[in-house]
Amino acid sequence: MNTLKAEKRDMTVKAKKLRREGFVIGNVFGKKIKDSIPVMMVKKDVDKLFKTNRKGSQITLDVDGEDYNVLIKNVDYNPLAGRIDSIEFQELVQDEKVHSVAEVIIENHDQVAEGIVQLELTEISYTALPAALVDHVQVDIGSMKIGDMIRVKDLDIASNPDIALKTDPEAIIVAVVAPHNAAIPEDEPAAEEGEEAEKTEEE
Repeated sequence: MNTLKAEKRDMTVKAKKLRREGFVIGNVFGKKIKDSIPVMMVKKDVDKLFKTNRKGSQITLDVDGEDYNVLIKNVDYNPLAGRIDSIEFQELVQDEKVHSVAEVIIENHDQVAEGIVQLELTEISYTALPAALVDHVQVDIGSMKIGDMIRVKDLDIASNPDIALKTDPEAIIVAVVAPHNAAIPEDEPAAEEGEEAEKTEEE
């Protein structure tokens, strides 16, 4: 499990100032935490962590030398600035189920020979004990053809007895559809025949 170092944040210092100084702000909450803990982390450490982790991942958060087993609960990403602005962490308790999400990761997209791949669902919502948490599901679409689709119920996560799905099992994750311009309009041949007739008359 990866470890991220953090320190308690001085709430008198504005978030904007901390971001300018190279920090990402955050908050830690949980059943055993009386008051949530405002924290701040070095941006380069956060960026390094998110190369292998994501929303829904379990990590160890070292807050001023005290370790917390936490779930990355929410990530506030600023697309305009291209940075993570804040992160919400939930401390995990061994016997307490938590609500989390698993990111959908599509594999072998380039092996789909025909049709257009439509990704309908980017994450799957569920509840589970900390020991059963998963942060992503891999969906291999390499053998899919036009008309094929994969639903949530088709994945291993749906049959895992330790996981209770919140997302509808019938929800479509990915489908392969025909291109919109694949069909030739029926009136085109008639137009061509008409053009041939006009040419004959002119001759």
